[in-house]
Amino acid sequence: MSLYGMMRTGGSGMNAQANRLGTVADNIANASTTGYKAASTEFSTLLLAGGSGSYNSGAVQSQVRYNISQQGALTYTSSSTDLAINGNGFFVVQDAGGTTYMTRAGSFQPNAIGELVNAGGFKLLGYPYTVDNPTPVVNGFDGLVPVTVGNGSLVAKASTSGVFFSNLESTADVVTGTLPDANAPDSEYTHKSSLKIYDSLGNEVLLDIYFTKTEEAATTGDPDKWQVTIFNAAYRDPTTGSFPYTQGPLDLYNGDPDSGGTATSPYELEFDPATGKLSGALSDLWIDGVTDRADDGTAGIWGLESLRLDLSATTQLNYEFSVLQAEVNGNAPSEVEKVQISADGIVYAQYASGDLLPIYRLAMATVQSPDKLTSVSSNVYLPGIDSGVVVLGFPGNSGFGEVVSGALESSTVDIAQELTNMIEAQRTYTANSKVFQTGSDLMEVLVNLKR
Repeated sequence: MSLYGMMRTGGSGMNAQANRLGTVADNIANASTTGYKAASTEFSTLLLAGGSGSYNSGAVQSQVRYNISQQGALTYTSSSTDLAINGNGFFVVQDAGGTTYMTRAGSFQPNAIGELVNAGGFKLLGYPYTVDNPTPVVNGFDGLVPVTVGNGSLVAKASTSGVFFSNLESTADVVTGTLPDANAPDSEYTHKSSLKIYDSLGNEVLLDIYFTKTEEAATTGDPDKWQVTIFNAAYRDPTTGSFPYTQGPLDLYNGDPDSGGTATSPYELEFDPATGKLSGALSDLWIDGVTDRADDGTAGIWGLESLRLDLSATTQLNYEFSVLQAEVNGNAPSEVEKVQISADGIVYAQYASGDLLPIYRLAMATVQSPDKLTSVSSNVYLPGIDSGVVVLGFPGNSGFGEVVSGALESSTVDIAQELTNMIEAQRTYTANSKVFQTGSDLMEVLVNLKR
């Protein structure tokens, strides 16, 4: 056996245990770091070939391993922008230079310009909300922008969609007089309700909606028919509070008027008299906006985009007229009061008016082997050859975990285990130093034989 080999073996053992002590020190120092994943040191042997009459001592190799896939405990906070992930996945963040990383550290707070930034200085990224739901780029970071909230500006949003579900009384008499679409003083109707919407400047616009029974089924298989007529309430007769309006009824469309929808005047609903449910093709009513202020209230509403009103759950049953659900999107001018983030990663701006407006949807990333990600300073990760390619999606979808707002993921460090590892590493380091020292003493004896 080579004495030099014995000393090299002892030296490699000390070096390996020094690495272990290094990970223990790092873990203890980061015991309170949000989203930190405890590191561990794994050992493997390195053997050298030897003959039948001799043994060549080898060495020990060490490799640092991060158990990144381990879920940390969730601790709850009072800040809605503190975020944790319950399950698989990583937040997508960006540094000041524009490089994209992944992290589980979700202690985000708005900076001076409203960007959500975590304790490491990384900006949270998401997809901006437009008219349609955002769609992720599965294998790239295209389309992601810093999530910006609370910039203090006033925001108004025109109404573009809504629902109006009601029950029309089936036993009501058919109206045989002047119908509402004539806008005459003697116009007759069966039921009336009103709905508040918003134009592009955030002005409230009140719509008067008239339902008029115009035909009752004479034979089996024929439908009951109702006419829907809508007026801008701003043009009510000040004396009667209704007819005649100073502007005519709004033009109603079957389909989006900006995409080839056809005008239907009057707008008719047909009901199956046996079930009381809609039986005709019309269930979505569209109201068009106008670009000429002079046409306001006649063809459409000034400052309004096309508004789709869902009537699909409207019924005709033997029960008094009642509105079951009536709501539209849009909001009056208002400042952002606070931010709410849902489990599926949608970032809502809550305005002082109480309205909630989706403004971003958080992206979530994952790789085939999270434990093989490359750890970088500030508790972020980069993909590598061994980790696999990055796949993007939304929280709660396709195996991704859910976002928990008002919570942080704790470090996975177990202090008691780390102290135990420290004692083991210290003892083993000492034993390896004794091997080195013994080899050195024997070498000294060998050298002294010449004297």
